[in-house]
Amino acid sequence: MLTINVAVLLAVVVVLRLRRRTQARSRFDEKMTVVIVLALGVVLAPTPVGQGILSLLGQAASGVTQAGR
Repeated sequence: MLTINVAVLLAVVVVLRLRRRTQARSRFDEKMTVVIVLALGVVLAPTPVGQGILSLLGQAASGVTQAGR
């Protein structure tokens, strides 16, 4: 249960950081956003939600590959 709560917190932080105007961001802000998004991915990956997202992305990638043939 703790993993989901941390994931929700990180998702909220990412949304708040991405809502800021691009011109107002420094390089440090952009790097911090990338680190936070990576942390969110690591937290979500082993959860059922993360596995579902991975499955959906895999199906989408397979569909795009087959459509390109």
